[in-house]
Amino acid sequence: MKVLAQPIEMISYTNDRGEIRPIRFRIQTEDGTVKVIKIDKVIVKEIEKLAGNQMIVFNCQSVINNDIKRFEIKYELKTCKWILFKI
Repeated sequence: MKVLAQPIEMISYTNDRGEIRPIRFRIQTEDGTVKVIKIDKVIVKEIEKLAGNQMIVFNCQSVINNDIKRFEIKYELKTCKWILFKI
């Protein structure tokens, strides 16, 4: 997987217990176009601490350009920002 660490726009679902589930996100590609990627499956959800910031890490799987791709997105709890970390 390639490390990107690129900020993304996310649509997520939060249930009544406060658990976050990502649904789909929008990313700007290298050529300037915007692409929407639907998250088909969350494989692993874990919490990590990176440079003192607590983050929720989601290892996900989606069909992108007719290929099944795995990627890692992070949600930074302190700033409420979503990051596409690896793809």
